[in-house]
Amino acid sequence: MNELVRKDALSTLDSVIGILRVKEEKDTQELKELSNHTIHNASVFQDDCSVSIAVLVYALSKTIERHHDELNYAKFIKILEKARKSVANNEDHNFNLSIKELFSNISRIDNSLKVYMQKVITEAQVKKGCKLCEHGLSTAKASELIGVSQWELMKYLGNTSLNEHSTGIDVKTRIKFARGLFS
Repeated sequence: MNELVRKDALSTLDSVIGILRVKEEKDTQELKELSNHTIHNASVFQDDCSVSIAVLVYALSKTIERHHDELNYAKFIKILEKARKSVANNEDHNFNLSIKELFSNISRIDNSLKVYMQKVITEAQVKKGCKLCEHGLSTAKASELIGVSQWELMKYLGNTSLNEHSTGIDVKTRIKFARGLFS
């Protein structure tokens, strides 16, 4: 694992653990912001660790938002600490096991929530894939990294407006630039 990615993953996991140690109303918003932060590394380094953490943190934020009374925070903290230790020791296999355990615990909150959580996790993956596309990755590469089909990703991208958030170059400037290339 890239050293910069590893340090960022450790920092993010520390932040998640810190947020969960003290229950506050702003927890979900802080978790969503952390999730968006990790997607930057995922787009630059295209690593599975950052993508997994981003999706996990987003799914966790949604779960807390909707079912905060049903969560055993101590249990989540314990597993997150195992994941953190695995990242610190460059134990990718153990990190992946911890991530799977966290997803399993999120989906086991109750029987009816299991199907819903799978939808939330898929939705989180698609949203993070959209973020990767905003950072310049192709839909093919983003869908491969996130683990969703290109169809799911393009369907979501078709319903969003990426251009609303970025400042584009107007047509006259583009034409002037193109003409300059061929002069």
